[in-house]
Amino acid sequence: MGLLSTFQKLKEGLSKTREGLLKRVEKAITFSKKIDQTTIDAIEEILLSSDIGSEITEQFIKMLHEESKGKDLQSTAELHQLLKSIMRSAIQPIDITPLNTSEKPSIIMIVGVNGAGKTTTIGKLSYIFRSRGKKVLVGAADTFRAAANEQIAVWASRADVEIIQQAQGADPAAVAFDTVQAGIARDADIILLDTAGRLHTKSNLMEELRKIHRIVGKKLPGAPHEVLLVLDANTGQNAIQQALLFKEATHVTGLIVTKLDGTAKGGVIFRIWRELKIPIRFIGVGEHIDDLQEFDPQLFLDALFEEKKPDAI
Repeated sequence: MGLLSTFQKLKEGLSKTREGLLKRVEKAITFSKKIDQTTIDAIEEILLSSDIGSEITEQFIKMLHEESKGKDLQSTAELHQLLKSIMRSAIQPIDITPLNTSEKPSIIMIVGVNGAGKTTTIGKLSYIFRSRGKKVLVGAADTFRAAANEQIAVWASRADVEIIQQAQGADPAAVAFDTVQAGIARDADIILLDTAGRLHTKSNLMEELRKIHRIVGKKLPGAPHEVLLVLDANTGQNAIQQALLFKEATHVTGLIVTKLDGTAKGGVIFRIWRELKIPIRFIGVGEHIDDLQEFDPQLFLDALFEEKKPDAI
């Protein structure tokens, strides 16, 4: 997929956030005609309501005061550039190192609560890796939820990858073990392990995740090589709390933030990075199988501020 296509998808996916954040900023400027304290107060309220969080908002406003002092900022364009510069400073340095897929097979454990988009994300990840020429195997270890097997089987079929599954109620750790064993035998490059996501506040589920982690590690030392937590961008503070709970249960190495196209509060990206200090690996900006993108903070800001990108070569 070329840069322009990826960028256009990202711009379209962030349209609600752009409307809820930048368009409201424009109105605040238009109403006041100048960047004064009243305008800055309005911007502060807009940032908070965009789920950016109080800590980052405070930093933004402080920097806005400092950067605008003595300057005649009379236009929306000037303020946008200033806000963009401040936002960049808030998310840098940010870890955008690639996933650890150097091992063969590379085991990637996917965790998250039901409803966050975990199953569809696994299908989209499968598609990404298969499109890169990787042999992918999916393990359906979410055996507690009714219809979970059927749903993940549909997505595996769409991505054209193999799947290992057992009957509902089977031991999830056993499914994970069988999947790793099958992946080794079938010379798989990538193994994606689905896990249960119900009752994330309950100790039994978290212990189940720890068990899967241990079993996989015994079968293949060093595995899982990545543990990716799927978070729904719509849930704001709940997403932060979920991340903290899952982080306690298993070593989360990266985040996948889904449903950014369905929320006006895409500012949660900045908050997630600041509060969790866990790399954001992928973001979901649509419902199609190719709408999961590797997170690039620069591209994200360019799309949010509708910067133009050249055609891909």
